[in-house]
Amino acid sequence: MKRNVGKADKIIRILIAAVLVALYFTDTVTGTLGIIFLAAAGISLITALINFCGLYKLFGINTCKIKTDN
Repeated sequence: MKRNVGKADKIIRILIAAVLVALYFTDTVTGTLGIIFLAAAGISLITALINFCGLYKLFGINTCKIKTDN
């Protein structure tokens, strides 16, 4: 898998995951929507940790600035 998630994008994904988990565990969001929030947080965190997003690949988006030696 080629990296397609940059540093800023990675930080945003981690922050979003933290907010979604906090909303669930403070009982602000419960039920089915709470489970959806947890799933979205998990996906966001995983994509941030592995630096790859399948949707970015599908749409041809790349926020990762890879340095090349020329």
